[in-house]
Parts: sequence; structure tokens; C-alpha cells
Amino acid sequence: MRSARIAAAVVGAAALGLAGCGGAPDAGGPAASGGSLADGKSFTMAVPSDPGTLDPAMTVMATAIQVDRFLYDPLIRVARDGGVTAGLAEKWEADTTTARFTLRPGLTCADGAPLTARDVAANIAFVADPKNRSPLAGLYVNPGATVKADNETREITVTSKIPDAFLLRNIGMVPIVCGKGMDDRDSLAKGQHGTGMFTLTEAVPGDHYTLTRREDYTWGPGTWQADQKGLPDKVHIRVIANETTAANLLLSGELNAASLGGPDQQRLLGRGQFHADVTSARGEMWFNQAPGRPARDEPVRRALAKAADLGDIGKVLTAGTGKPSRGLLTVDPKPCKGDAVSGNLPAHDVRAAKSAIDKAGWKENADKIRVKNGKRLTLTLVYPSQIGQPAASAAELVQKAWQDVGADVTIKGVDNTGINQVVAGNASWDAAVLPLGLGLPPQLRPFVSGPKPPDGTNFAHIENDAYAKLADEASRMPGGKGCPTWSRAEEALITSVDVVPFVDAVVPTFGAGARFELSHGSITPSSVRMYGG
Repeated sequence: MRSARIAAAVVGAAALGLAGCGGAPDAGGPAASGGSLADGKSFTMAVPSDPGTLDPAMTVMATAIQVDRFLYDPLIRVARDGGVTAGLAEKWEADTTTARFTLRPGLTCADGAPLTARDVAANIAFVADPKNRSPLAGLYVNPGATVKADNETREITVTSKIPDAFLLRNIGMVPIVCGKGMDDRDSLAKGQHGTGMFTLTEAVPGDHYTLTRREDYTWGPGTWQADQKGLPDKVHIRVIANETTAANLLLSGELNAASLGGPDQQRLLGRGQFHADVTSARGEMWFNQAPGRPARDEPVRRALAKAADLGDIGKVLTAGTGKPSRGLLTVDPKPCKGDAVSGNLPAHDVRAAKSAIDKAGWKENADKIRVKNGKRLTLTLVYPSQIGQPAASAAELVQKAWQDVGADVTIKGVDNTGINQVVAGNASWDAAVLPLGLGLPPQLRPFVSGPKPPDGTNFAHIENDAYAKLADEASRMPGGKGCPTWSRAEEALITSVDVVPFVDAVVPTFGAGARFELSHGSITPSSVRMYGG
């Protein structure tokens, strides 16, 4: 049994994205930001919910990932063009089963202790050990991987029992904590023993978190320099659930950054406000295929997908700002750029949907509710309440469409806790609009194949032999060589109506008095630059 915390973009922000609009943090010059680069300032940003645990090996929730990026560094960084640059490691090499990293010299922890190769190895081994129930297992580190370290040479070697086409990026992106944190994981839940640019100096859960920049932090990503002008001395992370409130605080200057996925973004876009954008999965429909559930039968899944007008639902879900999905990977730089969706989604056809349900043995009773073997076609549809009214309105459209073909439908908004319960197998549901936010094809595998809850994260109980075979084949091809096969694997899921990706959102993160870049779907700490009037 292991914990099943779903990827961050379940609530509408990509877990592993890369940003676009606005360019480098000082692109456009001081005039574009209302002043000159300024030292000694604090950077204040909004997050939509409390991060909960900050232990980076025990969470994949969006808010926690954003906070942890300030506290814990990875071995490598992925540049905007997809290239790899230095993080904690200065050298690296990998194939599909073995990855080697050499640490930069002189790395230290937040308390001044040296960071050793054995410390790094312990991080990776912790995720790889199934008994630790890390949600990063299968996403970044394959279960059962072995790790060796040499403190003298500063080298770490990871061997995966399961071939991984993107082993370098996956292992290299594991957030690294210091040795004392590995011995005291309760302290990691509170954001201690970091390797990153900032330390956590105050935490008021549900309200705010304050971080202070480390004076001894000199390594940064790539050739980053610690003496650059405009770096913030402190970071204040405020929990602000209401986007209208966040937009107002941006306009008043009380916030330096906030992501706005709803209609409030139009107010700031109309002012020409600086923003960095990320493409986020927003509309992905899943069906619970556990034994005894109606959607275990493909004809039922297909009929339900046909009954819903996915185009209209997508417009409502994204407040008219979305774009059609092209696949189950949404974050840039995507190593595979094919289109697995176009032509593979069931076309909207209510008459065909009714006919398909008839043929599947579900007949209308006197109440116009379909019944099979004495059991009513009763469905519970869950959706992420964090997205707000657009998600609720979209769910109501789905409910109406399915009621029109004879289903008794209940809709239910769920928060982060509820999402975790769905993925962990501790909730009752039949269909869900729960988009994953993934950047690499192998990261999809644990969600759509392999162990079901409570032993894994295949939360929809999918059993798609074609996908499993193609994914296994693609995993043995290094890097982008397997992209055509990965695309065929996704198509196998979509054509079987195991998952229905229908709309992506373009989510801007606005800046006021500061500029920054996004990577992995969140603000990159080393890119933040403060401006003064």
C-alpha cells in the first residue's frame, strides 16, 4: 500500500510545466516593469490553498511543489528549449537503465552542513523503496531502483530495474533534502533541512509562509550568479483562495504574483500587465472501471462520452479561454509533440448514445431511468471545487447530458483532500473530471496501468493491454526516439474511452513590481527579479 496523491494539475495548474509569455525575467527592460532592478525587497505571491506537508518526497500537490521549489533543489534543471543545465550536479550521463551524477563541489545545507553524495543517494533510495509510500515512486523513480554513492568523487549512480526512456530527467528532478532531514521526516513536513535558495522562517498554515534567502547559496541553475541585482531578500507566500481577491491585491500592489485561471484574468490582460503563461490540463474525464461499476463496460463509457457536448463543456470549464487537448501531456518543453486526441474522441451524438446504452442492456423504466438486472444506472460525477464556478457549471452540463440519456446523476465538488481520497481508492465515484499535469510520457503509466489502490495510483482501475504493451516498448527507447510509440499508447487509452482529454487551459501568472519565469508549472525562484519605482 502506498500513498496516492495526484499530480498538481488535478486542480487546474500543471504540475510540470514551462512558461512562455514575457521571456527572461528582465526582458523588456525596467520600463516594462515600472522601474529599475532593486535589491532588499520582498516578493509576495498568492497560492490558492494551503500546501499541507512540505516533505518533497511525500507530496505532488501544486501548492506544496511551489513552496518546495524555494526550499529544495534538484540535481539538474530543464531549460526552456528542453536542454539540461546544472542544478546540484555539475556532470551527468544516462541511458534507459542507469544514470550517473557528479555533485558540484562546496554544496551546503540550510544549516551550513555539507551536502554529500550519500545524502543525495538516500533521497532517491527513499522514493524507490515501496514501504515508504512516496507518491514520487513511479513518477520520478521506479520502485526497486538501486542507488550507489561515493562521497570522495561526489558521484551518485542510479540503476532502474524498469527501463525508463527519460531516466535522466526523472531522477534529476527529484527534490533533494539534506541528511538531517532524511533522519527526521517530521522536520521536512515543516520545510526544514533544505538545499535550495531559501529557508522557511515562519509558517502559519492556511494563511502565510515566510522564506528568507540564504546568503551562502551560490550555485543556482546553470551559470546563475548569486550577486545579481534584483533578487528578493524574502518571499511571502499568502494563501488566497479567491481569485478576485488575488486580482485586486495585484492591482493594489499588495501582491507581486498570482495565477488567475478564471475570468478575473481579463481585467489584468486588458491593462497590459506582465504575465508568464503555462498550458494546463483542465478537462480530462475518467471513468471508474472497478468491478461492479457501470463504466467498467466500454459501451457505457463510450455512450456517456457521446452524450456530452465536450466542446461546449470545455468552453464553460475554461471560461472560453481554453484550447482543444492534443494529448495527456501538457507541459512544455514536451519531448513528444504529437497529437493523440484529434479524431479519436467519441463524436457528440445523443441519439447514438441512447442506442449504445440500449444495446449494452440498460433499459428505461417508468421513471425514464435506465435499469439493468434490477440495478439503476446511478452515477456520481466528481470535479475539483478549487477551480470554482466554471468547474461547477461544467459539471452541471455533464449531469444534464447524462440525465437526458437515462442516468441518475449526482455531482460532487471535491477539494484537495477529496481528490486524494478518490486517487487512494477511499471515495465512491463513477466519473471524474480530474486532469493530470504531466510532462513526460512515463509519468502517465502509474495512473493508467499497474497496481490499483491501495497498492498503486491506477485509480480508475484501467486494464488496457494495448497501452501497457506500447508503453513498455517505448520505455526501452531513449529520449524522444520512442515518441511515436508513446503517442500510439495514448491513442489506445483514448480510443477505448479509458480517459477523455478534451480541453486545456492557458493559465497566466501575473506579476506586479516583479518579473519571473515559470518552470514545472510554477515560479522559478532563481528567476525572480524585483523592481522599484
